[in-house]
Amino acid sequence: MPASAIEEAAEQHAGSLLEMRSCRRLAAALVLVAPLLAALGQWTDVDLVLADWLYSRASACFPWRDAWLTATFGHEILKAGLALLAACFVALAIADALRPQAPLDRPLARLRLRVIACSAVLVPLATSLLKQASSAHCPWDLARYGGNEPYVRLFEALPAGILPGHCMPAGHASSALWLVSLVVWWLPGPGRGAWRAACLALAPGLVLGWMQQMRDAHFLTHTLWSAWIACAIVLALVMLLQPSGGTVRRAPAGTRCRAR
Repeated sequence: MPASAIEEAAEQHAGSLLEMRSCRRLAAALVLVAPLLAALGQWTDVDLVLADWLYSRASACFPWRDAWLTATFGHEILKAGLALLAACFVALAIADALRPQAPLDRPLARLRLRVIACSAVLVPLATSLLKQASSAHCPWDLARYGGNEPYVRLFEALPAGILPGHCMPAGHASSALWLVSLVVWWLPGPGRGAWRAACLALAPGLVLGWMQQMRDAHFLTHTLWSAWIACAIVLALVMLLQPSGGTVRRAPAGTRCRAR
């Protein structure tokens, strides 16, 4: 049996989705991306450029703000469907914890379900709590787009007498960004497949974030920060919930292991 196959089988037998070395690499990547996102909002005008492009100065409004696609389908129907899907994962995880389900009798299957269920709760919750601590205003509140509030960058203080806007990160996008946790169904496995799955799983959240940008409810960096938070939470859950921190037990040469 090839050595790589033995290692993969041993990892599955240990009930681990990612070995600790891979977890550390992903954590380091997230740490490196954070200052890039901060710089994007602090030292570029990408948020304003995109918002200006979507804003109609002729009618002094954002044409997509009350459109059915963005306001009804994107903000209400899709969000309700995603909330229902999240509730199903949470309910299944609770039911399995109280009375283990036969289809989840293998360690990896149960671990995957718990990561997804916890992500479905923690990603929107963490995003909502961080919003309450932020001073950023939504575009539609800014004087630049017909509101009354000043535009303040990430590391700038609010002018005296201006109340916090509580608009960053993007809360609506987080209702779909927890779907990135579905990548665990491709772990452990070839890295290329897992990366493709992660990108596809992030897509719904990014689309919802873009719809909110079309409505003047958020800036691009608001959505990107929400995506970063979702990825960080999913990685943290994998590291915390898998046994032994993801340490792979190597199988002796010539042995075969199978996940149970």
